[in-house]
Amino acid sequence: MAKKNPKNNERREMVEKMRAEQARKERARSLAILGVCVVIVVALLVPAIVSLIKSNKAADQIAAKGIAKIGVSAAAASCEPIKTTVTDHNQTHIPDPTPITYKDAPPSFGPHRPSPVAFGRPFYTSDRPEVAQLVHNLEHGYVIAWYDDTAAKDSTEMTNLKAIATKFQDKQERFIAAPWHPSDGAAFPSGTHIALTRWSADPKNPSDESKQRGNWEYCGQVSGSVMSSFFNKWPNSDSPEQNLY
Repeated sequence: MAKKNPKNNERREMVEKMRAEQARKERARSLAILGVCVVIVVALLVPAIVSLIKSNKAADQIAAKGIAKIGVSAAAASCEPIKTTVTDHNQTHIPDPTPITYKDAPPSFGPHRPSPVAFGRPFYTSDRPEVAQLVHNLEHGYVIAWYDDTAAKDSTEMTNLKAIATKFQDKQERFIAAPWHPSDGAAFPSGTHIALTRWSADPKNPSDESKQRGNWEYCGQVSGSVMSSFFNKWPNSDSPEQNLY
């Protein structure tokens, strides 16, 4: 039986120690890298989390207000006088895909698609329905608050407008906020970024097209006070078609 060589044992022990030391160093290096990664991730997430908390807090504070208190005051909204004109006496239903063009930006009356947008959603962004569909909603007594691309880029304006739209919805009122893009038609008057529209009629004879009117109010900023006033100016009975969609 061969005798164990003490030198071989020493070499094996030394190799094992070296391997153990190398493994320890690798673990330490991995933990150090992990620690740095955690620090970086936390540094990136903290501002986002703080911003989200502040945003949610601001949204909650806005939600606690009445409609008239959301956004800027009527005096600060830089609104133009309400514009009212006789309609074109055209309530024709034109099916898709036949194009429909409107001379007004945005329209408050005119031919439109056979089906309106279903009641239930008060605020739209990039998934907005076709303009011609929303015109059908105007025929049924809706107020539509259109906002241009400048307003769309302002997070405060969008938070305020969404809060107003949601509050109208909570009250089961006919109100929709939707974007107006350059591809939809002409720009709003200079200095304005919000356009309120309403298609009104004689409540005693809604089908009398000679008494139907298109109504607009253009504003520079979102104002719940202005929107409440515009909305309340015409009860639902002052609509060409009073049934709800």
